[in-house]
Amino acid sequence: MNKSILITGCSTGIGYYVAKHLSQRGYQVFATARKAEDVARLNNEGLNSFQLDLDNSESIQLATDWVLEQTHGKLFALFNNGAYGQPGAIEDLSREVLREQLETNLLGWHELTCKLLPVMRRQGEGRIIQNSSVLGLITMKFRGAYNTSKFALEGYSDTLRQELDGTGIYVSLIEPGPVRSEFRANAYAKFQANINIENSPFRRTYEGVVSRLSNADPQKEDPFTLGPEAVLKRVIHALESKRPQPRYYVTTPTYLLGWLKRFVSTRVLDRILIRASGSENS
Repeated sequence: MNKSILITGCSTGIGYYVAKHLSQRGYQVFATARKAEDVARLNNEGLNSFQLDLDNSESIQLATDWVLEQTHGKLFALFNNGAYGQPGAIEDLSREVLREQLETNLLGWHELTCKLLPVMRRQGEGRIIQNSSVLGLITMKFRGAYNTSKFALEGYSDTLRQELDGTGIYVSLIEPGPVRSEFRANAYAKFQANINIENSPFRRTYEGVVSRLSNADPQKEDPFTLGPEAVLKRVIHALESKRPQPRYYVTTPTYLLGWLKRFVSTRVLDRILIRASGSENS
């Protein structure tokens, strides 16, 4: 196949799985990660890897230069995947914490995308694949920062797709529900680092969350959780179809909640989602 693709967030989970399997499929994969030790591990495993910190403009420029040097100024696809979730009630999020969520999950993606779009325009073809979330379609309590970043990504990607109409560059959103990865563990670490439990009106709720997560069975997971191969399937379609879909739903919860958003009122949907996220009271 010999088509090239840059993937962000390849240290674990979806990015790692997609990078490995696209490489096996014949793509020229450039697998980036934020930490130097992850880059070293990926290179040792046979992937072509480079350090990329989406919060750092210099890092984004260096990674872009590296990829284009490797490909002689060409790139077929970009899979924006590197992201994290910051849990916590909206009123417990400082401006800085919310800014950090947006820097990584949206603004870093924007900067990287804008550096690569001129390359795709010169080629007359390209694919931009955005790994969004079911939480870019619906909201849930205590996921406000992540919801905000993914709702913004949805609007951003829809606008970009319209603006690129007729260029041969296609923009697709992938919208997973629960997928097996390190996402929850990383989110819990962000919760511990940035949320002041003691001074929150949601203290009792948070204490319950901490107790539940600290005693959770790592082998037990949501029955609707799928492996990263479910995302890979959609990425392949977005890369290889002549007319990629604007949106790809992944997992049963995404299909169900996407349907509910279309056909029930906001008030009814609120009640469903509040019930689904538990009876958390201040």
